Amino acid sequence: MKFIKVIIILFVISTLAFGGVSYWLYSSLNSPNDHNKADKYITIEKGSSPNQIIGKLTSEGIIKSQTATQIYLRTFGDANKLQAGEYRFRSPITPLEVLEELESGRERTIKVTIPEGWTRFEIAKRIANKFPTDPPTDEKAILYMMNDTSLIKDIDPKAKNLEGYLYPTTYHFPLETKPKEVIKRMVDQFKKTWKPEWTLRAQQLGKTNQEIVTIASLIENESKFEKERRIVSSVIYNRLDKGMALGIDATNVYIAKLLGRWDGVINKSDVEVNHPYNTRKISGLPPGPISSASESALEAALNPAKTDYLFYVLNVDNNDGSHNFYESASGFEKGKAKYQKWLAQQRNKSK
Repeated sequence: MKFIKVIIILFVISTLAFGGVSYWLYSSLNSPNDHNKADKYITIEKGSSPNQIIGKLTSEGIIKSQTATQIYLRTFGDANKLQAGEYRFRSPITPLEVLEELESGRERTIKVTIPEGWTRFEIAKRIANKFPTDPPTDEKAILYMMNDTSLIKDIDPKAKNLEGYLYPTTYHFPLETKPKEVIKRMVDQFKKTWKPEWTLRAQQLGKTNQEIVTIASLIENESKFEKERRIVSSVIYNRLDKGMALGIDATNVYIAKLLGRWDGVINKSDVEVNHPYNTRKISGLPPGPISSASESALEAALNPAKTDYLFYVLNVDNNDGSHNFYESASGFEKGKAKYQKWLAQQRNKSK
C-alpha cells in the first residue's frame, strides 16, 4: 500500500509540475511584450544560429522570455525556418508572433516608383537620389550606364541607349542595391512585359521593335486615357502613311532635355531647332523612343484603331485631358481655335 501511495504522490507531483511548466510556457509565449524598438529595424545576420537570434532579440527587448522561446523552438518549432533579414517588430508582440515574423523572411527594401512617360533623365535622377553610393554616383554617371545596350540587343540591336526600355512601375529593391542593378531590373521588367508575339505583330505592321517602342512612347505622352490611345495611334500611323510631319510637342520637350535646357516651358527655340527629334520639321518617326511607355501604350502602338483621323486637340469642354479627333484640317483648325481661346482664358484667370 505504501508503495502505491508513493507512486500516486509522485504522479500527482509530476502532473502538477508538468502542468505548471506547460502553463508557464504557454503564458510566456503568448504574452504580448511592450518594447521601445517598434520604429527600429533589427538586422538578423546571415549564418546566425537560432540561439544567437533569440539572444539578440532578447537583448533588444523584443523578447522577454528567452528560455521559454528557446524551449518552444527546440521542442515544437523549426529553427531552420528562421531567416536572415531586416525586421521591424511591432509593439506589443508575443514571442510566437516574433517567430512567425522571422519565418516570413521580411526584409527592408527601397521602394521606387517610375511613372509612365518618364525619360531616362528623370529616371537617372531618381536612381541617384534613392541609391546613394560611396563614392557618390551622380546622374551623369548613371546616364552613362544607360548607354550600355547589351541588355536589349535581342529586342533592339540598333538602340543607342536604354531610353524606352526602362519599364515604368513600382519596384522594391533590397538595401545596398547598386544603380547598375536597378537599371538591369528595369530592363528585365520591360523584357518580361514585351510578349514574343509582339515582335511578329511589329513585322506585320512593317515596323521594327524600336519603331513600335518609339510610337508607344509618343502615345504615352499624348494621352492618359486607355480608351483613346488606339485612336491616337491611328493618327500617328495615318500621318506616317501620308508622309506628314507628326508635330508632337513631346518631342520638342525631349529635345530640350537632351540639350540640358528644359525649363518647364516649350520655347520658340525648342520648336524651331533643327534636330532629328523635332517632329514639327521632320517627317517620319524620331530616331528612337522619347520616354518609358506602359504596356497599355505598347499595345496601342501595335494595334492602332482603323480611322481616317489626321488631327486631334484637347477637348476643352470635358477639360480632363481627353481629345477631339478630326479627319480634315478645317475641322482641326476650328477645334484648335476653340482650344486657344480657352487657353487664353485660363492664363488670364491665373494672373
